[in-house]
Amino acid sequence: MDLDRWIARTLAIQSIPAPTFNEAERAAFLKSEFEALRVADLEQDDIGNLFARIPGADARPLIVSAHLDTVFSSTTDLSHRRTRSRLMGPGVGDNSVALAALLELGRDLQDRKLAGDVWLVANVGEEGLGNLCGMREVVARFGGKVTAYLVLEGMALGHIYHRALPVRRYRIAFRTEGGHSWIHAGRTSALHKLLEVGRQLLDMRLPSDPRTTLNIGRIEGGRSINSIADAAVLEIDLRSESEAALEELDRQLRSLIKDVHAEDAEIELTLVGSRPGGDLAADHPLVQAALQSLANAGEREAYLEYGSTDASVPLNRGIPAVCVGITKGGEAHTTREYIEIRPMRKGYTAVLNLIETTLETNGE
Repeated sequence: MDLDRWIARTLAIQSIPAPTFNEAERAAFLKSEFEALRVADLEQDDIGNLFARIPGADARPLIVSAHLDTVFSSTTDLSHRRTRSRLMGPGVGDNSVALAALLELGRDLQDRKLAGDVWLVANVGEEGLGNLCGMREVVARFGGKVTAYLVLEGMALGHIYHRALPVRRYRIAFRTEGGHSWIHAGRTSALHKLLEVGRQLLDMRLPSDPRTTLNIGRIEGGRSINSIADAAVLEIDLRSESEAALEELDRQLRSLIKDVHAEDAEIELTLVGSRPGGDLAADHPLVQAALQSLANAGEREAYLEYGSTDASVPLNRGIPAVCVGITKGGEAHTTREYIEIRPMRKGYTAVLNLIETTLETNGE
């Protein structure tokens, strides 16, 4: 691994817009870089996932993935900055540095005697309403005929996500007659109704054990400042460590919507995303190998975590999978996002070790 090359590629990838469902330009960059590495097989599926195969011996193949998309729109200013200790810019850690790590692995793994093939996958649709569509296609292709799935995230060095966090996402649409703010004063406003429902959502009591969250992530509506809004939309994200707790939160949400006074207003609740739960035991050899790889690389602190990542898809099907971090950073999903340069070598060493160990033990 060449750190300067890795950093340069990270910043090159970060500067390419890749909102969910629009990852093609970033995928094209990765494809060109893989072509220059002359990997054994390079292909792209119908939804945009990119696959590069590094040949190995007869063990079942290992899938190593990183997602292409970001939470940022195509109009976001993607300016980046480098200091002696950090790289800063929207999406630099989530997930540009992990995508660039795939390219470094594509070079380094060709010089090693691998027990089985390694497929390096840059997949679409991990963020937002992508609903893990890219990884769903990857798992549909390979299924359980693999050693394991290793998912790379840029900002979580020391964290091993081996439990999939169940998630449900809803859109609540409000429609009314609308009108002029003065002439039709008194008519029901879709935005006023949205605010009423939003207040009730925030007042819902959420359990702390199991940890359960509700987030109002997006609101839109209205035509002008002097119009009574005839349409408005609210989008929410529900998560819990427990499927049962998530079901109860879902029940409360549906009951709330049903009971809202909706005279002169239509309210529609739509499920727009669902991420599955799943679990790999803490004493599973893959989890233990991930812990040992961190220790061997000199990372003293390690945490076993819940997370909603691409690993959720294979975990839900009972297939060994973990999501691991490449370096440390902060301010994820904001334009202030950054990663630390110094831990990058450590994270890469741990991933490389985990790949070889997992193949040698054949995921058992």
